[in-house]
Amino acid sequence: MIVGSFSCTNSPKETTAATTAGPNMEIPALFDRRGELASAVEWQKTKEKVAELKEKIKKEPGDVKPRLQIAVIYLSEARITGEHPYYYPAILTILDGVLAMDPKNFEATTFKSSVKMSQHQFAEARELAEKARQINPNNAYVYGVLVDANVELGNYEEAVAMSDKMQALKPSLEAYSRASYLREIYGNYPGSIAAMKLAVQAGLPGSEPQCWSKNILGHLYETTGQLAEAENQYAGILILRPSYAFAMAGQARVRKARKEYDKALALLDKAAAIMPEFSFHEEMAEIYALQGDKEKAQKKFAEVAKMLDEDARSGHAVDLELCKLYTKSGQFDLAKTYGLKEYQKRPKNIDVNHALAWVYFNQKDLPKAQQHIEVALRTGSKDPELLRQAGSIELAMGHTDQGNKLIAAARKTNPKFAL
Repeated sequence: MIVGSFSCTNSPKETTAATTAGPNMEIPALFDRRGELASAVEWQKTKEKVAELKEKIKKEPGDVKPRLQIAVIYLSEARITGEHPYYYPAILTILDGVLAMDPKNFEATTFKSSVKMSQHQFAEARELAEKARQINPNNAYVYGVLVDANVELGNYEEAVAMSDKMQALKPSLEAYSRASYLREIYGNYPGSIAAMKLAVQAGLPGSEPQCWSKNILGHLYETTGQLAEAENQYAGILILRPSYAFAMAGQARVRKARKEYDKALALLDKAAAIMPEFSFHEEMAEIYALQGDKEKAQKKFAEVAKMLDEDARSGHAVDLELCKLYTKSGQFDLAKTYGLKEYQKRPKNIDVNHALAWVYFNQKDLPKAQQHIEVALRTGSKDPELLRQAGSIELAMGHTDQGNKLIAAARKTNPKFAL
């Protein structure tokens, strides 16, 4: 989990071209915020801080500290603006420059592992985080990256061990949020919600990390059918940060669950105008499909595919996202192609197996569907969508009792779940 100038109009191509390592390396520019994000209170301070740090680098080009501070600011900007294709290569340029000067720099190694996580380069992220842990085994941050990497690689028991170590070293928003996610993976929604509440309480009110935690808490309430509680979380975020696009998308999902489709689309349009997040557009496509407008849905699905292709060109692995996208748009052969590519890298991950199981179900390959859904269920997840689809697979195979049991479990997690 990644948690923070002068105005500039440099393009991503100009930034990623600055790859000369060492003290004479050019520091990539800030990506100039646009629209509502440009009027946020912290933006002017961010620009001033980056300008100040760049001046320090000019005076002392061999000092790695201001370079690392800029990397941290850019990590935050990537989350706030959604300009991942620009920022992740830019951050890697900075960090590689630091590592050229100091190959065993702990912060640069750890931040690089965080960026690789964000780019879905999970095996490399884990390798870098392990390297950082050898440098400093008593830092809580690196254990957080190890939690994330092991979860994505399907090493759930190891992820729990890393989470426990992180909690022991430093209870924090980051530690509580990871404990929450692991509890969710293991089917404990009440425990997951309790841990995420602790994460919210540990955050600085109004900060991006705290709003992120409140947004995840809202999503947990959504998943468990507590729509009013979810709505309260999203509204609370927008009081503190009116341009927080993910909270608008959360409100849209609540409207969608209530079949208020036009209101949901208006909120998603507003969120998409703030930041280029593919999931907002994917949600729009799903709503168009629910409204029966197949042409609009397919056009929007194609738009999402282009966005994901752009991410892929910047080094972001998006095979699982493409698998899910093509499944939703009914292009099952393409979905299988991308799902199998991801499966080759992460055969133990429950989300990857879930996605492949549903592709095979739609292709009427029920034995393969059952094979993958069994892996997807191995942690005891109570996710209602997973349980519903697992139930559908069992029913299609003639396993009526097991199928009905899984569908009943989905309703138990979320009584409002539409089957």
